[in-house]
Amino acid sequence: MLACAVAARAEETLPAAVFSYEDRKPPDVRAEGKSMERGAARIADISFASSTPGVRIKAYLVTPAARAPAAPAPAKAAGILWVHWLGDRATTNRTEFLGDAVALAGDGVVSLLVDAMWSQPGWFQKRTTDTDFAASLTQVRDLRRALDVLAAQPGVDAERLAFVGHDFGGMYGSVLAGIDGRPKWYVIIAVTTKLSDWYLLGDQPKDKQAYVAQMAPIEPLPYLRGARAQGFLFQFARTDRFVTPEHAKEYADAAPAEKRTEIYDSGHGLDIPKAHADRVAWLRDKLTPRP
Repeated sequence: MLACAVAARAEETLPAAVFSYEDRKPPDVRAEGKSMERGAARIADISFASSTPGVRIKAYLVTPAARAPAAPAPAKAAGILWVHWLGDRATTNRTEFLGDAVALAGDGVVSLLVDAMWSQPGWFQKRTTDTDFAASLTQVRDLRRALDVLAAQPGVDAERLAFVGHDFGGMYGSVLAGIDGRPKWYVIIAVTTKLSDWYLLGDQPKDKQAYVAQMAPIEPLPYLRGARAQGFLFQFARTDRFVTPEHAKEYADAAPAEKRTEIYDSGHGLDIPKAHADRVAWLRDKLTPRP
């Protein structure tokens, strides 16, 4: 598989079979702690089985809080998969979008917020260019497995799923968009055009040209161009030291569906009220039924 990938040209995508995994069994979801309520939301601390045998993924499952006994049963709920960035230690994990998910729970939306591979302390320094390609394939498979968990939640409408990803989360989400048609709407935040550009900020390979060629078949833009989604919201920062304006435009231009691009007076973290409000409003408009 690796030799085949290295030989592929940059604009080719890998066969869908490369991202396959054992999906015949129901997702193995376990409670890991007590649920808590915040506003109109219930937050459950859970884990589920990775696509890799023996590995489990931590997540928060955010659902609307229990209804009063006399309240009418809601219509089927929309679902959102949220994938965090690699940035501030406090939010390089499933907590980054928790406030957004809680806000949307008031509209009946169910959210799954996962710990990606880069949530592990010191991950960027510990990983090496020898393992980036294989780890990338596993990460995309695990996002697909997370969609299985989300779609399997009681009352979730599998035809109304969305994806939100920041930084690496948005880039791997773009690969997901090209090989898994379940999410219909995507919010992609502060991304650049090549995974290899960011990986090369750390560990250096013995042969840089060979490394870039190896990573080419998992770079996000060719997958994004083949996405079957209905709409995209792109959020970029005006003073982002990791993402150039040219790369931001190239990224958004690659999306084939209806799209909206917002640029904020912020740095790469984009943790500002306007970005949160725009994202929640856009998702609410796409996912919640109008009267």
